[in-house]
Amino acid sequence: MTIISPLDDDARQAASEALQRALADLVLLGLLAKQAHWNLVGASFLTLHRQLDELADAAREQSDVIAERAVTIGGVPDGRAATVASRDRLPAVSPGPFNDRDVVKIFCDILAAVVATLRGAISATADADPVSQDALIGAAAVFEKHYWMFQAELA
Repeated sequence: MTIISPLDDDARQAASEALQRALADLVLLGLLAKQAHWNLVGASFLTLHRQLDELADAAREQSDVIAERAVTIGGVPDGRAATVASRDRLPAVSPGPFNDRDVVKIFCDILAAVVATLRGAISATADADPVSQDALIGAAAVFEKHYWMFQAELA
């Protein structure tokens, strides 16, 4: 069955591409947060262990919002590992182990990149689909808050 889009073809294409870029970053963010969560060491272990879990949960929740929006407009979200890996533009992360202070620095860089992707997607959907833009704005707010919280750890 084909979903009939409420958007014209050009708007649907622009919004679908923007949503897919965001989806790939969010799926990868969730994976990276769990990788660091599992391999974290250091004096701030417990606090960061929980913080990384919250970040992974937020990435999963927001990726679902973004993917479901893509389907709603007739897109086909692709969260498969090969697709996400081929679109990976986030800072590289080693397998671990991760020192607590290093994790904070790494996730500041990762979150800066995720926020940049989300803000780019917000701009790309401004005319094409304000409803998709609204979902992206909501996701940006979530990850800008996480970005702030990780940056505060470095103070």
